[in-house]
Amino acid sequence: MMPNTNPVNDNRSVTELMTSRAKAHGKVQAFAIGAITKGLKGETLSDMGDLKEAGVIAFSDDGRPVMNNEVMRRAFEYSRMFDLPLIQHSEILDLTNGGCMNEGRVSTELGLKGMPTEAEDIMVYRDIALLEKTGGRLHVAHISSGEAVELVRRAKTKGLPVTCEVAPHHFILTDESVRGYDTNTKMSPPLRAQSDIDAIKEGLKDGTIDIIATDHAPHDLADKQVDYHGACFGIVGLETALPLSLRLVDEKILSLPQLIEKLTSRPAEIFKLDLGTLSEGKQADVVIFNPNEEYKVEAVKFKSKSKNSPFDGWPVKGRVRHTIAKGKVIYSS
Repeated sequence: MMPNTNPVNDNRSVTELMTSRAKAHGKVQAFAIGAITKGLKGETLSDMGDLKEAGVIAFSDDGRPVMNNEVMRRAFEYSRMFDLPLIQHSEILDLTNGGCMNEGRVSTELGLKGMPTEAEDIMVYRDIALLEKTGGRLHVAHISSGEAVELVRRAKTKGLPVTCEVAPHHFILTDESVRGYDTNTKMSPPLRAQSDIDAIKEGLKDGTIDIIATDHAPHDLADKQVDYHGACFGIVGLETALPLSLRLVDEKILSLPQLIEKLTSRPAEIFKLDLGTLSEGKQADVVIFNPNEEYKVEAVKFKSKSKNSPFDGWPVKGRVRHTIAKGKVIYSS
């Protein structure tokens, strides 16, 4: 659970409220991520010690990057003390202000203000540079730039504790998908060029990219049924994550065990959760799926209240049949 709640999860009481409600009403375990800064404003550090004691598994300002260099430096120093990673949405806001898609030939032709890859690259570079001096751990959220992948690769070669994730839409769709002005193609970071997708796939293949994440960002229909510039960023990612990711197996980018690792045990390892494996005696959290079943994505049938998906109508392969949490079947299709 990201901290962009109302109120913001920047103190113990909010964390305890979120986790207690999740236990009372949820069917799966939910873990809280605490805010790096108070109110997600990027100005003053949150009560990181209290948040750690309340049980958060990481710190992040979610979709808002920590722009202040000194604040981020101090955040790394505190996160090192608590041995929890900082999750950063990598974006230099000065370069993306007012933008709504990737900056390039397509944005020029469509007359839409672009968001350059340099905005992501510079932030990833800065955070790695700070990390090298302060210690701590950095997790780069929803990486989308080929150069950013290379920066993470170099950092890992130097032995720095840097990890990163990618969402399926960033290894499947390019900015060419925006040509129809479908607001379901509007996300942050934006859909990039084919060269970035190629670099991301190489990063998945060689292990530079640790995790495949959903980047689940549901929105009300009214937030998307507006002009492209005015629409909210984000798409529903949870219910299409598995079939879209299975394309990597068909393309021989990853083996099926490698794909499952990036969706399960590797995330658990990074965030130090004793979960994500089928080992004897461990918690029985299991998803059973048919990797060969073909069907079409039907957003209207999503369990999510939101239907904002650019993959509506796409033919896919791989359907979840059962979900088991703590040994109990909680979903069957």
